[in-house]
Amino acid sequence: MSEQKAPDPDAEREVDLRSAWTRITARWYLPVAGLVIGAILGVLASVGGGDVFRARTLLYLGQPFTTSGGGQIQSLATNPKTVSQIIRSEAALRKASDDSGLTLGQLRGHVTSAAVVSAGQARNVSPLVEITVDAAAGKKAEKAANSLADTVIGVVSTYVDQKIALLNKQIASSRAELTDIDQRISNAVAQQQAVINDKTISSTDKLIAISTSNNTISFSEQRRGTVQQELFQNQQLLSLAVNVEKSHVVQAAVAGKTTATSRRNAALIGALIGLLLGALAAAIADPFLQRRAARSAA
Repeated sequence: MSEQKAPDPDAEREVDLRSAWTRITARWYLPVAGLVIGAILGVLASVGGGDVFRARTLLYLGQPFTTSGGGQIQSLATNPKTVSQIIRSEAALRKASDDSGLTLGQLRGHVTSAAVVSAGQARNVSPLVEITVDAAAGKKAEKAANSLADTVIGVVSTYVDQKIALLNKQIASSRAELTDIDQRISNAVAQQQAVINDKTISSTDKLIAISTSNNTISFSEQRRGTVQQELFQNQQLLSLAVNVEKSHVVQAAVAGKTTATSRRNAALIGALIGLLLGALAAAIADPFLQRRAARSAA
């Protein structure tokens, strides 16, 4: 007895695929019709989706340096994920909702951030970030984007804000000390002149008094130079902190109309779905009609 060979599943699968392809090519008009109808429905769906407003605000995160301004330090402002995490937090969304009038549901999923980088620049070293809010109302979208930007600044600028406050105190102290020094020098000069003009004081006492006044003036002048140098240095550090280290909004949010879904993308997606459905209909049309005819004959 000759052994019967087991059916080859690969061969059967190839036959099924050939049969399906033959049925599709025989009814080629179904995939074509599905493609055209799908594209039309996709465009109509995108048009019916209406317009939304997109508000973008440009935010500078800052580049914090050491207290002496000698080198950059790692902080929340230098973490590339900081903004994305903050604007999606519940606290930030609630504040944006209160400030803009949008509900939390209208904000969730419609808030994004992206680093603004130039060609060849790494994303994790860019201090510029764009925050985007999509909403049905332009003004509300603007308020929400600005609110989120303010929240980010409040979180990432803690170190720099404290540094600026300390520098302001040091500058105020230096200015007050300079005023006191100038007053001491003025008093010493006036006292010296009074001693010189006083005829009742002996020459020896005058020399002692003048020498004492000169020492006071000399010490005060030296101290004034030191304080002025400290003041100048702190003013430079303050300028660096305010203009370079501190986060701030570069451009406030301005909303513009945009379509909720790209018509081109909607047409392509609709055409692809229509093509697949048309091909499926062509592939199962003959078996379906054969079963239906067999049932009718029975």
